[in-house]
Amino acid sequence: MKLESILCRYFLIVAAVFAVVVGFAVQSASAQKQEIAWNADEKPIAEQIHGLRGLADDVRAGTTKDLALKIRKLPSTENKLRLAVGLAGLSTEGDFGHDTLQEVATTLADTLRERPVPWTQPEKSDSDKGAPATRAPAYPYVELATLVRYEHVEAPTHFDDEQYRAAMSRLEADDLKRQHPDFTLTDLAGKTWKFSDLRGKVVLVNFWATWCPPCRKEMPDLEQLYQRFAAKGFVVLGISDEEKNKVEPFIRERKVSFPVLLDPGRKVNDLFVVEGIPKSFVYDRDGKLVAQSIDMRTQKQFLDMLGKAGLE
Repeated sequence: MKLESILCRYFLIVAAVFAVVVGFAVQSASAQKQEIAWNADEKPIAEQIHGLRGLADDVRAGTTKDLALKIRKLPSTENKLRLAVGLAGLSTEGDFGHDTLQEVATTLADTLRERPVPWTQPEKSDSDKGAPATRAPAYPYVELATLVRYEHVEAPTHFDDEQYRAAMSRLEADDLKRQHPDFTLTDLAGKTWKFSDLRGKVVLVNFWATWCPPCRKEMPDLEQLYQRFAAKGFVVLGISDEEKNKVEPFIRERKVSFPVLLDPGRKVNDLFVVEGIPKSFVYDRDGKLVAQSIDMRTQKQFLDMLGKAGLE
């Protein structure tokens, strides 16, 4: 399985800022261990990005926007691209405002225009299976396309790149796979849940893990919403690819009452094309996908998503 499909988006962000960003694709392990040499202008920005999660949300919004503007002024270097990608990955962990996200997207697009990244070449194992070897857009282009498609920002009008268009096409194809999923998983109590049996209810499918900080941060809001709307036919399905002996004590300690399903083989993660967590998908009572998030959401953002399913 490709590394991109098994690593959390969180790890890609950390790698972008604090380890060599492996050409924004996957390169040798020795390259990943090499330290980045930040210059005097870059180092304070890298340190601020590293500390973003420790800031209050209102402060974090302003800091993120300021960092985007500072990165944009840097000379075109590989480090500038590292910083732009790292900031973009952290900018969606909550509600920091459309203006902030737009500045982050503009900075990433401008940086990619100045310093394009090569296509990601297929792994040898892929071509060995008999299927034609196809290249894929490099991670920074996917990150930019994700911001534009799901956070409703705009790429600069002067930005026209083949990899960006390919990344957009890939996201569109992924969304088609999520339109009418069906799966069966077992929860921590041993109860079997079949997605199609939940027709008539509003369902929020949340992919998470115990080790994921943004996942842990949004879980209390999900629990509160479940308690608030369960009587109106609202179901939260938390899906983890970890083992039961790791998930169960975590859920018990936090007194989570919504169903937590186990997907240790990642079959359902793959069905939803989940390549980073947390991710959430909201389906209305007819089983139609009406809203999704690419990262951590606040309670207000979750309420907006549920409103699209007619739940208020």
